[in-house]
Amino acid sequence: MTDEAFAQADPEWLALISSAREWLSGPVGQFLLEEERRMLEDELGRFFGGYLVHYGPSAQTPPSAPQVQRNVRLGAPLPGVEIVCEEQAWPLSEHAADVVVMQHGLDFCLSPHGLLREAASSVRPGGHLVIIGINPWSSWGLRHVFASDALRQARCISASRVGDWLNLLGFALEKRRFGCYRPPLASPKWQARLAGWERKAGDWQLSGGGFYLLVARKIAVGLRPVRQARREPMGKLIPLPMAKVNRRHIEP
Repeated sequence: MTDEAFAQADPEWLALISSAREWLSGPVGQFLLEEERRMLEDELGRFFGGYLVHYGPSAQTPPSAPQVQRNVRLGAPLPGVEIVCEEQAWPLSEHAADVVVMQHGLDFCLSPHGLLREAASSVRPGGHLVIIGINPWSSWGLRHVFASDALRQARCISASRVGDWLNLLGFALEKRRFGCYRPPLASPKWQARLAGWERKAGDWQLSGGGFYLLVARKIAVGLRPVRQARREPMGKLIPLPMAKVNRRHIEP
């Protein structure tokens, strides 16, 4: 089944996802994912419902939402993915999921607008869409410009732009967080030296973190107001003068 899915998948998209998965499996990618995991676990702990859908190129098992009954992985035909599909052809009915998590899905895709629309339509009214992406205004975004590995292919769309797209799709942005302020260095020694800065910058929530996390709620569709029946204009009542009684003509 997986081999058949590989044969039918878009080769350009599949190559992009495969290279992204390989980069995220390396030391720098793993460091980034570990920083994201802590923040994502904190956010997912407050969600509840029937279904959570996770979409992203990482080979690492993503954290689950303990109060959501079913957590599934959706995406390219690669190990660990439970529901195989292309980025703009999710096999989910509209409003099927309580929570959709896109972890670097927008960073590594062929059509970010198409992917975001697909994810948005899968969220039920009142449900949540969680997006994690590489912050272009950070040392990680700078490394993306000069990288020669798969990070070079990342789109690195800013959090503010993604927030604007979500607003157009009927979502209200509830939270924006940043993390991973240490630069993309593979050396554990340098990462340990900069751990103090990581804690301080995280407490201050500076906008220069290597990744951002957005939490958006799908606005529930309100009741459609009933149109009042049109009232045809009626003629105005004109008061008539009252007849005056002449007392002199009244017979005694």
